[in-house]
Amino acid sequence: MSIPKFNKISAAVLELLSKNETMSPKEFEVPLAKHFNLTDEEIALEYDSGNGRVFYNRCTWALSYLNMAGLVEKPKRGVYKISAQGLKMLQTPEKIEGYVTEQEKRKKSLGNEKPRAEEIDENLTPQEEIEKSSLKIKETVCNEILDVILSKTPREFEKLVLQLLESMGYGGEIPGASKVTQYSNDGGIDGIIKEDILGLGRIHVQAKRYAQKNSVGREEIQKFVGALATGSSRKGIFITTSSYSKGALEYAESLNGSPTLVLIDGETLAEYFYDYGLGMQIEQTIEIKKLDSDFWDALVDEAVL
Repeated sequence: MSIPKFNKISAAVLELLSKNETMSPKEFEVPLAKHFNLTDEEIALEYDSGNGRVFYNRCTWALSYLNMAGLVEKPKRGVYKISAQGLKMLQTPEKIEGYVTEQEKRKKSLGNEKPRAEEIDENLTPQEEIEKSSLKIKETVCNEILDVILSKTPREFEKLVLQLLESMGYGGEIPGASKVTQYSNDGGIDGIIKEDILGLGRIHVQAKRYAQKNSVGREEIQKFVGALATGSSRKGIFITTSSYSKGALEYAESLNGSPTLVLIDGETLAEYFYDYGLGMQIEQTIEIKKLDSDFWDALVDEAVL
């Protein structure tokens, strides 16, 4: 039997999780390989690029997509368990393969989310296919970034966001560009960062490490704006791992730049970590080449008869 695609593995993954309380990604490989009657050679088969083993990679992708669809949960980093929705879905295993796609289409129709990688037009050029694959990888890694952040303490989160702002160019990479305020009685300000290398302006930061299902409300934004006034600052950044309620967004918009307030939600935060490389490693570099026109144009052309 050939190595199944990741979507063909999904039902078996859920079935396995239903029989175990929790499992790590590595614990899926042996029982799933047995389920699909894979040979030792098929289990050990690596990609031509050398970038990992094919079957294990497909198992982890199956877990990622099931997690995004709500059929699998992650009680802590690197551990999976089946959700109540996943248990219900097991009653009709033939529908699992197409479930993730259906959920993405439903989210898109609501107009509440940015288009995901899977929603891009399938009629793509080779270059666009590469970009599409890059988006898929980024989306998965960004989910992992938030999982890791949520496993850290609130204090570590405050330090992290200041590191991120420095990576984005604030403070001009000078010593003491940022500082975390005292843990208690901080006046509603978690951190302060210099706006530029000369330190002519300061930006106050509030960081809320919330579970992704808990949104930040209007009242919390109002308190932060009040703290900015007390701290004699006209610029603030509110950062959360979750999202903002409609009321919070409307209030921030009504300020009209007085004070200047930027809201960063969990999805955007993870993208910043990814794009600016903080806590990231480059796993693989692919070279895309094209003809050097200057080189070839310098050669004498054959006369066309």
